[in-house]
Amino acid sequence: MEFYENLSKLRLHITSPDEARLREELKKKDDADSMRLTRFLALSDQTRIQGHPICEVATRIFGIPEFQNFDHIQVPEIVRADQSFDLFNFPPDHPARSASDTYFVNSEYILRTHTTIMWYYYVKSKEIQERIKNNQPLGSLSYGKVYRKDEIDRFHLNVFHQIDGWYLHPTSDKIVPFDELKNILGKIARAIFGEDTKFRFNEDTFPYTDPSVEMEIERNGQWIEVLGGGMVRPVVLQKLGVDPNQYTGWAFGFGAERLAIVSMELPDIRLLRSEDPRVKKQLMLGNKYKEVSKFPPITRDISFVVGKDFFVNQYYDVIRDIGGDLIEEVQLLDKYEDEKKFGPNRVSYTFRAVYRSNDRTLVSEEVDKLQDKLYKETVSQFGAELR
Repeated sequence: MEFYENLSKLRLHITSPDEARLREELKKKDDADSMRLTRFLALSDQTRIQGHPICEVATRIFGIPEFQNFDHIQVPEIVRADQSFDLFNFPPDHPARSASDTYFVNSEYILRTHTTIMWYYYVKSKEIQERIKNNQPLGSLSYGKVYRKDEIDRFHLNVFHQIDGWYLHPTSDKIVPFDELKNILGKIARAIFGEDTKFRFNEDTFPYTDPSVEMEIERNGQWIEVLGGGMVRPVVLQKLGVDPNQYTGWAFGFGAERLAIVSMELPDIRLLRSEDPRVKKQLMLGNKYKEVSKFPPITRDISFVVGKDFFVNQYYDVIRDIGGDLIEEVQLLDKYEDEKKFGPNRVSYTFRAVYRSNDRTLVSEEVDKLQDKLYKETVSQFGAELR
């Protein structure tokens, strides 16, 4: 604890002229991808909405004594791809570098996939450059929306919230031990889930930390992964312009929704954005959610043939565009090739979309209109042949 007391708290808000320009350019475009990104960027940041459980997750973590003097840094949501991946030691073939996993604004810029990008902005700020020059300890927290193309189900969103923290200490004073990180992760788990929370660690792998761990907590007799972290890789410090012989330290990062869902035992991540007062009054950390009403689902299938350059995650985005929060889950039922039947470099897919509202009973006519629009957009955007 005495080491963390030597920190001097700052609040840094990093703005980017490039981000401002790109946001305006996106708003002026009318293609599906640009309108989608504009809509994602406009979504509210729940880590900054007082009274929301995602904000409460952040608040409880910031209240941990070891973090009292940590700097808080807010960074751009549109960032350079090379800074996001190259500086953080992502290998050339990492899936995150692909448009199948990441939202590219153009060939150079992406919607940030992690708030860990704050490391770059933090060490480049003039205030922190001065601290590094004076060989002072460094510690910061960052939080907010992140964007990743993902499957559609009751526990994943493509726009969610992440919380990141890291601590660097001068090697001339001490070498930061791995157990220090484990102690910090334990304090985070207890702050969210209660002082009696049981947890354990498993080895994990991250591009920017080594060694790395995942933390599991015990809930209702089951072990559930909730947190992750590790020791900052020297090569990453070097890429960021920090001498790895001068500093060692730890870092963590995790999705806030994951912690909120586990704490409240939510059956559906969409409930975190519900406006139903029967739902909202229950959304408090530690309060076990009680189903207000389970409305029936409506299921629709769609089959089509497309080229091999088709990305499943990109198709999920089109389904989200059309169905919004009414889409509970999308399953890939079938995928196969038959050159004689479909032609060369053509693939057949069958998807099942499950429509269900958390607030009301859907009717077939409403879903059919959405499904008809999906048929049209599948043909229009992907050159698909419906089956």
